[in-house]
Amino acid sequence: MPVTAVLILGAGTFLIRFAGPLLRNRFTLPDKVRDVISASATVLLLALVAVSALTNGKQFGGWALAAGVLVGGLAAWRKLPFVAVIVLAAATTAGLRFLGVS
Repeated sequence: MPVTAVLILGAGTFLIRFAGPLLRNRFTLPDKVRDVISASATVLLLALVAVSALTNGKQFGGWALAAGVLVGGLAAWRKLPFVAVIVLAAATTAGLRFLGVS
């Protein structure tokens, strides 16, 4: 059963990816629909980042983790090097947890 499911999902994925270039010039989407699709993709990605960054399993990861994510986001927004972003986020979270903020 799992092998069959994997094969079906693989074939479906291939067909969807193959259909994109074939159907690209056959129809056009209205500008409003394109804007909604673009915005929905952004919102979905942001929700995925928020859930994976702010939760620990099935529960809230704590305010220290949220502060670390915020500091890391600000550092990335300021275009600091990736290593600096990670170090600042980790140091913020660790420092707050050391001070007793959960």
